[in-house]
Amino acid sequence: MDLLVATTRADAIEPPSGVMFSGERGRGLRFADIVVSVPPDGQRKAGEVQWPSTPPGDPARDFVTLRADKLDLNQAIADFDRRVAAAPDAHVLVFVHGYNTRFEEAVYRYAQIVHDSGASVVPVLFTWPSRGRLLEYVYDRDSALYSRDALETVLTAMARNARVKSISILAHSMGNFLTVEALRQMAIRDHRLSPKIRDIMLASPDIDVDVFRRQIAEIEASDKNPPVTLFVSQDDRALGFSSRIAGDAPRLGAIDPTAEPYRSIREQAHVQVIDLTKFDSDDSTNHSKFATSAFVKQIGKRLASGQTLTDAKTPLSQAVAGAATTITSTAAMVVTAPLSILDSSAGPASPTAQ
Repeated sequence: MDLLVATTRADAIEPPSGVMFSGERGRGLRFADIVVSVPPDGQRKAGEVQWPSTPPGDPARDFVTLRADKLDLNQAIADFDRRVAAAPDAHVLVFVHGYNTRFEEAVYRYAQIVHDSGASVVPVLFTWPSRGRLLEYVYDRDSALYSRDALETVLTAMARNARVKSISILAHSMGNFLTVEALRQMAIRDHRLSPKIRDIMLASPDIDVDVFRRQIAEIEASDKNPPVTLFVSQDDRALGFSSRIAGDAPRLGAIDPTAEPYRSIREQAHVQVIDLTKFDSDDSTNHSKFATSAFVKQIGKRLASGQTLTDAKTPLSQAVAGAATTITSTAAMVVTAPLSILDSSAGPASPTAQ
């Protein structure tokens, strides 16, 4: 997996092998080209990242960094243009990681997501200064705010690139706070979101519900139906920790989308919600279900087909419901979607159990 990286992290000082950037805040944007080897499918379980026990690792069993080159701005632009020109659909997928994530963890996780999704996209990782420590929550949150102008700059440059046909954004955890803040700024500054931004996927969003309501109101005011999909899970232990730190304020990624006031909020914002609560996860915190299950493959299929996740005729909710039956016959899932994104012939919107 060949990833283009944009980051607001500072250079690592005397870094260990394979680590280019630290968890400290850098000055301005920095760029890199990183190639990651993913073990053969027969040697790994989809959704997993196999860390080498000793560097540099065995490519037959481990995720291994094959190349890591820093780029200046002009090199990064030329590299991006080359990737887009070579991509059949000129479709860019931007990933924004979450809290408590070291640089190398962000790189390997995104390599896993792109590989397992099977989507033919130009993968761009935006990585911000998380220290990768559980008790650095406030530092990480401030780093997310520190990075919002840079993310806006990256997204704006991509949207204005004549070669780019479409952009999808996948954010995880606290990366959602950063992403929605950047999109809010774009919407206010440009009076709309670029029509090239086709999908905004918010997985396990670590955002205060009231804050999100104000953020999405600004985005919706400039773009009547922002293409937003939330992946939520009420058993997300990491978001439970975040909620306690925030004075028990509910986090967006852990809501029950069928209960009030959340049902009204999502309907007013024209947001599609996919509830993964009833699905098991290999992740003990239940915080990364979107990446460690068959759902990432469904996302990849939709992106590869050129359809938006909120496509009116075949909403992602139906695709995920179909995937659910292949995962376990005893699982129950709630998928909710506002009327505005469903086919007019589908009848009234209602929760669908599978």
